[in-house]
Amino acid sequence: MKILNHVYPRAKKTTKISSKPQTVTLDYPPVGAVIFAPSRRAKRLSISIRPFRPVRVAFPPRISFRKATEYLQKHIVWVQKNLAYARQVEAEHVSTVNHQPKVPATVARQRLVLRLEELARQHGFLYNRVFVRNQKTRWGSCSAQNNISLNVNLVKLRPDLTDYVLLHELLHTRIKNHSKAFWAELDRYVGHARAMDKQLKQHRLGL
Repeated sequence: MKILNHVYPRAKKTTKISSKPQTVTLDYPPVGAVIFAPSRRAKRLSISIRPFRPVRVAFPPRISFRKATEYLQKHIVWVQKNLAYARQVEAEHVSTVNHQPKVPATVARQRLVLRLEELARQHGFLYNRVFVRNQKTRWGSCSAQNNISLNVNLVKLRPDLTDYVLLHELLHTRIKNHSKAFWAELDRYVGHARAMDKQLKQHRLGL
């Protein structure tokens, strides 16, 4: 799914702010909720627009909040245009999901457990127990004891995205972090792991 970003040149004027910059969400009438997020990783002001997410303005801590709001106002036409595109994507996605045949929870759990077992055998992974629940915060997780938890809504995703989540958690039975080594190893099983992860983030957990 397309992610829209508008990046601006490095601002010349600087303003000191708190050593612990705070993210603020404001209701901006022309576009709705807007997240203003000072980030030590940001090198310049940028505006991001993604389906199912508020408009986000990221900026380095040395840039003032006032300057960030001025950038938003200056490029409000661009924001409104691309926000309309994002809303269209949202509507199409909801329409597609609403027309999918409903899968009973017991059937969904069975499908996910069987597929997890199949992928584990295929690639030589070992895990302890598996839990399938209607989770609200994660698609999947793997505990220190190699217990794998899966979101029952995984059955509503494309098969390749479902497999991506299952293999992601299976790999955590061997590598308990998201280091470069983890992503490099995951590439061996799913191809472009980072790209798959970005695609997954475009889907809401509740679907």
